[in-house]
Amino acid sequence: MTYLISILGYLVVLFIFGLRLTKRLKKKEDFLVAGRTLTAPVLVGTLLATWIGSGDIFSVSDLSYNHGYSSLIGSSGGWLGIIIIFFIAGRVRKFGQFTVPDILEARYNTWARILATIATIIAYLTIVSYQFRGGGWVLNIITDNKVSIKSGIIIVAVFVITYTLLAGMISVAYLDIFNGIIMITGILFALPFLIHHVGGMDTIVANVTPRSHPFLGNMTGIQAMGYFVPTFLLALGNANMYQRFFSARDEREARKSVVGWVIGVILLGVALQSLAVVGSSYFKGLEAKEAGKIIILVAHKGVPVAVGCFLLVAIMAIIISTANSFLLVPATNVIRDIYQRFINPSLPDKKMILYSRLTVIVLGVISYSLISFFPRILDAAYAAYTVYGAGITPALIAVFFWKRATAQGGVLSILGGLLTTVVWEVINKAQGQLPLGVPAVYPALICSLALLIGVSLLTPKPSPEKWRAFFKNRRKD
Repeated sequence: MTYLISILGYLVVLFIFGLRLTKRLKKKEDFLVAGRTLTAPVLVGTLLATWIGSGDIFSVSDLSYNHGYSSLIGSSGGWLGIIIIFFIAGRVRKFGQFTVPDILEARYNTWARILATIATIIAYLTIVSYQFRGGGWVLNIITDNKVSIKSGIIIVAVFVITYTLLAGMISVAYLDIFNGIIMITGILFALPFLIHHVGGMDTIVANVTPRSHPFLGNMTGIQAMGYFVPTFLLALGNANMYQRFFSARDEREARKSVVGWVIGVILLGVALQSLAVVGSSYFKGLEAKEAGKIIILVAHKGVPVAVGCFLLVAIMAIIISTANSFLLVPATNVIRDIYQRFINPSLPDKKMILYSRLTVIVLGVISYSLISFFPRILDAAYAAYTVYGAGITPALIAVFFWKRATAQGGVLSILGGLLTTVVWEVINKAQGQLPLGVPAVYPALICSLALLIGVSLLTPKPSPEKWRAFFKNRRKD
């Protein structure tokens, strides 16, 4: 009961905080990009809280349980992607729009906007769905099954949807400062207590899951890169990140925030995986579908109650902050990139906010319905990363680094990567195994890059007006 009271107290505080922020909501910029007022410290908090999500709590924990610190291979893909983003953060803010499809339409054409919106909706709703599942697991475990997993999922889904529609990006961004502090403190505070509880380093080394390879763990090289590449691509093209850069006060604040973001992501990523690795030496013999729950088990039964309460609140903070952010982005895409762009260009701010809120509800319900498609969070996470990473990231990064990319090449790249991933995952679901035993990221990325490069080189060069805004004053951004 103590654990449940701690989490409920945290949720009540968040809800009250969100209600107060609704008073600051006056125009569409407030809901979509926080009025473009965010400074670097706020951006660091919201970028960190958004990136560290259920993927780290459950899917990376799943890998850590079975492969030890070799699971850092997957996380390091994200770290590398974030480092590269440092060089374009200022240019993104200077462009001054609202969404990734805004960028792609300006650089390519309308079809790029439409396809990017579709890919974002598919990927991000999948990500939201496993945040709901993770929250349901937490409530189920800490109540010793008194709250069923299904009921827990519904409770978390209702809270996320309600909180997201209150004040949009304003509530999400400022909430994430609070969440970031909780996450860092709770995770780092719990680790030494867990090491002591399981019997110290000698006991841990003797009882962790045996590994067949010192670097790859129990993975093959193909499997390892199948985790590294999707995370790398998601980090490079993450729509949440771009929307936050659009929310920055200016280009300098956007760029400064990336430095704190990458430091925080590496610190928390290693700490979370340490909890999973150390926990694997104590909670032994978990089945594949249960291995992802290792950090929840650590919080519930591996540390003193007070520490466990703090860690569980940190876990819930991670889940809620990520779900909020990944639900807001596709809602923004639907209203900004489809409804306002093609149906009602003169949509007033008040109606845009209202319709965005209604869209949050609809998309939240759709996310809930997707839960059954991927019974294992690890599979859902990397399928979503691949849909977005292979579908959008190559064309998006070309916007900032390749002047020769053409509209035809960009559009076909997005379409090829998206369709290849969806078809690969549907076949995987139908057959119960990956086609040819190959993760979707390989054929999807090859298809996307081949179309981007090949078609661009075979079609006329774009006019300077198409790329100049993304390269002008490059050394000063």
